[in-house]
Amino acid sequence: MQNNTLILHEMQTNLEKLFDVNINIPKQNSIDELIQNLSVEINELINTNFEKLISILYRMDVSEQKIKHLLAYNNRTNAGVIIATLMVERELQKIKSRAEFAKKSNDLNEDEKW
Repeated sequence: MQNNTLILHEMQTNLEKLFDVNINIPKQNSIDELIQNLSVEINELINTNFEKLISILYRMDVSEQKIKHLLAYNNRTNAGVIIATLMVERELQKIKSRAEFAKKSNDLNEDEKW
């Protein structure tokens, strides 16, 4: 559980930096709550500053094809929730990649390091 809390906190921090906003998460600290709160910010950007949303998605490297596909086939679902879910999934991928890379770097002996 401690590890999940740390991952959630890292995701929240990264997303807050990208959005330049605080994403409030109640004490339960769940990914579902992060997605719900993030979807509010996303829907606001859809309505007021779509270019900023596109820029954030680009910087996060969220798949445009995946967004289009999910929005097309889930047209009754809140677009903000769909996009927030993809953003959180992408952040999880990045966190796992960083952890794996750090682990591999630590496994190298001193002669193999630069």
